[in-house]
Amino acid sequence: MSERPNREDVEKTYSAESVRQGTIILRSRQRRAIFLAGLVGMVVLVLLFAVL
Repeated sequence: MSERPNREDVEKTYSAESVRQGTIILRSRQRRAIFLAGLVGMVVLVLLFAVL
């Protein structure tokens, strides 16, 4: 017996414009420094975990 899918089971489709990723805006010097520090921090953590 065939059942109709529930609303939760049906996948929604979204247009490309509505799901587009945002841009990173680093206008001030402080925001750029924080962003770069975060990137460097992630690399350091990866290297640290690779050594251990």
